[in-house]
Amino acid sequence: MFKKIFLIIVLFLLSINTLFFVEASKSSSIYFFYGQGCPHCAQVESFFEENNLYKRYPVEKKEIYFNKDNAFLFNTLLGSSQIPSTERGVPAVILGSKVLMGDKPIIDNFIIEAEKYLVNNGKQLDNNVLADIKNQKLDLTLLAVIIGSLVDAINPCEFAVLIILMTTILATGNAKKALKSGLAFSASIFISYFLMGLGLYKALSLGGISNFFFKIVGWIAIVLGLFNLKDYFWYGKGFLMEVPLSWRPKLKNLINSVTNPKGAFAIGFLVSLFLLPCTSGPYIVILGMLAKKVFNTKAILYLLLYNLIFVSPMVLISWAVYKGFDPTKAEEIRQKRLKILHLITGLVMIIMGIVILKGWL
Repeated sequence: MFKKIFLIIVLFLLSINTLFFVEASKSSSIYFFYGQGCPHCAQVESFFEENNLYKRYPVEKKEIYFNKDNAFLFNTLLGSSQIPSTERGVPAVILGSKVLMGDKPIIDNFIIEAEKYLVNNGKQLDNNVLADIKNQKLDLTLLAVIIGSLVDAINPCEFAVLIILMTTILATGNAKKALKSGLAFSASIFISYFLMGLGLYKALSLGGISNFFFKIVGWIAIVLGLFNLKDYFWYGKGFLMEVPLSWRPKLKNLINSVTNPKGAFAIGFLVSLFLLPCTSGPYIVILGMLAKKVFNTKAILYLLLYNLIFVSPMVLISWAVYKGFDPTKAEEIRQKRLKILHLITGLVMIIMGIVILKGWL
């Protein structure tokens, strides 16, 4: 069972890396950045088409208003040319270190500059530099998703809920039913969190995330990190970064009502709402990052990976209990490690916030 789960995770990671490699390898020597609906961009497009420039030169068109990857590439290349963000706009043509911005400069100078660029054989150098830049950024994004999901996965809240569930089912004397209930509960949490994450990602993407809002996401990460550090040094003082105490009796009664896998699956959706205040911190930060940096298909793959890692401890604990591990022993271990879990979560959240605020992600 463990080998199968590990193999699935490895294959999933390899598929994501393969997709990213393919995307990163799609580069061209000369980049024409434009925006959908931009009248000045339309003039440049007409100029290129009338003079057959798309066939004469290796020009690659990239729309930046609705494509986050292209927008990121646009800002990265202009940033390397030391062009302030306040002076960037479309239409723009980038030939290595040479930048033509605005319809008239492009129309008046493109052919001359394109000839110079090809004579200087800048294509290979430009491709290599671009591939390195994009691969570095994609690796950071993937790393952030993995770290964020691991932090969420060790959250003490989900352990507590699962342990109560397994103890309740085991009381019937049927270990196999307990395993199925644990897996059904894990599947329910996975589906619920994935759908909530997808909905929030879509909402943030449609509205568009400004640099200012992205900075707010960074500060949120730091604040949540500090709150978790508070629970390490002064556990139980003021408030807890866990399920609110007033909710716990209702949550426990809800879980204790489960007697079979179908009930565990149904209860999982309701329990996910109870867990949100406790587990949503890293998820919100990662969703904000994806809405800012990643577009559609990649974001869905990232969300699938995040939630697969998030529920993996639930699956492993369910299997361990089925094999004879005492859930009361698991609860003792959880209680002893509560502060350490908050410390790890707090430090990672603060580091993620700093990375976002510094623009390293």
